[in-house]
Amino acid sequence: MKTSVNIAGVEFKNPVMTGSGTFGSGMEYSEFVDLNRLGAVVTKGVANVPWPGNPTPRVAEVYGGMLNAIGLQNPGIDVFMERDLEFLKQFDTKVIVNVCGKSVEDYIEVVEKLSDSNADMLEINVSCPNVKEGAIAFGQKADALYDITSRIKKVAKQPIIMKLSPNVTDITEMARAAEAAGADALSMINTLTGVKIDIERRKFVLANKTGGMSGPALKPIAVRMVWQCANAVQIPIIGMGGIATAEDAIEFLMAGATAVAVGAMNFINPYTTVEVADGIEKYMERHGIEDINEIIGCVK
Repeated sequence: MKTSVNIAGVEFKNPVMTGSGTFGSGMEYSEFVDLNRLGAVVTKGVANVPWPGNPTPRVAEVYGGMLNAIGLQNPGIDVFMERDLEFLKQFDTKVIVNVCGKSVEDYIEVVEKLSDSNADMLEINVSCPNVKEGAIAFGQKADALYDITSRIKKVAKQPIIMKLSPNVTDITEMARAAEAAGADALSMINTLTGVKIDIERRKFVLANKTGGMSGPALKPIAVRMVWQCANAVQIPIIGMGGIATAEDAIEFLMAGATAVAVGAMNFINPYTTVEVADGIEKYMERHGIEDINEIIGCVK
């Protein structure tokens, strides 16, 4: 039975990855999860310099998920390479580094530093506010997305995955822009913007006011967007958004995703990734599926 998938020439033993920002770099989770069992570990976002993140409170539970306004807190690329990437070398899993920045130059600096590292692919977080565009995210304007993708692609040694924001009118327009600019793959969806209000205090619950919503409530929206983009572009898609079970993951695969990432559920059940990978294998056995690629994009 073949569970391996190929994305831009990189072979993953199975299609299950971690969602960026929900798994750190696997250090804490390695106490619970055998990282060798995962198709890939996708790291938390890393920038060219340390970012303190947003003020607290910055996480809130909501129906069917959670809001977070962490603000991409990270130690900066130098510490990350010495600590996190070195840690991940010991495992037989692919490593995808999530990259963030406030300007195209910031991203390029990180991408260049990662050139000779053990990162197998780079996931570019275009939900970061573009300081030159008045804090509109790079991923919310097709021309800005095209520009940052093409410029990163010129310097990147590893294949690049553009992580698409769902906070747009037409996500297929963004997918096409990334593909046209040379992206090797897409990951989607990032969080939806939400707000929670404390009615007793008459205040926003999050210090940042808005936060990114993730969790099971997002899944039907995410599956729809993956299906739309799988029919709009030729490059592979890593699907995410509310995956809690193998059944959820299989929906994404059938909609056209080549791989999936488990995000918010890692906070509730740290074993979710391995349970999803096991569940996919059991589903394949039950249905006599020899090769996982048989079901990828089978729903038209």
